[in-house]
Amino acid sequence: MTTVQPQYRTAHRSPVTGAHGRDIAGPRVRDDMTVEVALSLMAGARVDHLVLCDADDESTGLVTLARLTVLRRSPAYTDRVRLRDVLEAPVAA
Repeated sequence: MTTVQPQYRTAHRSPVTGAHGRDIAGPRVRDDMTVEVALSLMAGARVDHLVLCDADDESTGLVTLARLTVLRRSPAYTDRVRLRDVLEAPVAA
């Protein structure tokens, strides 16, 4: 009997051209998502960043796991903080 290796798929991936001309692939999420939900999604998808999109599905920035982890440990953090409030790098259109 052969064991089957599970294959994990992440949320919708779409390449985005970053400010430095490189393609940034990763799960695309709405920028109104809370930090808590984003951290959970990153853990489940096994990624270290998320590409943020606005209501029109236009890329608005990038947020990293490191940035969210630092934010979560700060005394100013609340569970109502949205990703749009912690954009790490703007994405060039």
